[in-house]
Amino acid sequence: MEKRTLGTSEIKITPIIMGTWQAGKNMWAGIEDSEVIKGIRAAFDAGITTIDTAEVYGNGYSERIVAQALGDVREQVVLATKVFVNHLKYDQVIEACDRSLKNLNTDYIDLYQIHWPSGAFNSEIVPIEQTMNALNKLKEQGKIRAIGISNFSSEQMAEASQYGQIDSLQPPYSLFWRKIEKAEMPYCVENNISIIAYSSLAQGLLTGKFGPDHKFAEGDHRAKNRLFYIKENYERVQTALEKLRPIAEAKQCTMAQLAIAWLIAQPQTNAIVGARNAEQATANAKAADVKLSQDELAEIDGIGRIVTDPLDDRPVMWDF
Repeated sequence: MEKRTLGTSEIKITPIIMGTWQAGKNMWAGIEDSEVIKGIRAAFDAGITTIDTAEVYGNGYSERIVAQALGDVREQVVLATKVFVNHLKYDQVIEACDRSLKNLNTDYIDLYQIHWPSGAFNSEIVPIEQTMNALNKLKEQGKIRAIGISNFSSEQMAEASQYGQIDSLQPPYSLFWRKIEKAEMPYCVENNISIIAYSSLAQGLLTGKFGPDHKFAEGDHRAKNRLFYIKENYERVQTALEKLRPIAEAKQCTMAQLAIAWLIAQPQTNAIVGARNAEQATANAKAADVKLSQDELAEIDGIGRIVTDPLDDRPVMWDF
């Protein structure tokens, strides 16, 4: 898989990134450790050498699962993790990083990201300068190689950038959720910041596996996703999926592979994709082989807008 440069750093990432929120188990249903470990390893074997996790995913559990899966190939992978919004004071950032280093069983983190801007989830407001000072210190110490931010607006990105080099933004972005195209993507393009899209399959909607009458298992956070539970949104999703199916068939790929291929063809954009098992991880990697012409990209773009044009301006998909 052809690698890309992360922002202005010397780090090379794969355009498809293994996501491991599910490895933390919290807010997911039916997750098995052994299957997730096999999935992470299968992703690596298929050429996905960039792995994304966070301290909040199962309170460090996801990070420990990643360490189990990839400990013997640490030097061949790029590890990205995140500090949560309740740990943004200077000393808290340092302590959180040390915990993540221990969980990941490594002496350096390739990409360390602020998971949410200060104040999210009613958290205490911490000046971004204080958080960035801590991240810069960690970088100087060699504990982290690059700094990223997640769920930041373009204004928040600009403010953070006053205090240090930002190499990536991790926003929700998919064919069915395109809020960042308005302001954040232009900012990233102008400032050479890599976009690392999460929920790149709109939490599974773009696989085409969820029919009109789907019901989620108890504890599955997707039941609170506005694309799923709001009837009009879900009906538009089904209409768009029906139009995407013939394109996937013509390209001899799955619906998920088509959606990932479209996403990584967008400016500066790389796609985080989770997997519950080895089969899903291997299939995700194959999306890198799907080549789309400008006409095909434009056609898929238009189909996606059936879903996205009527949406309001909320930046995230969930009503938590």
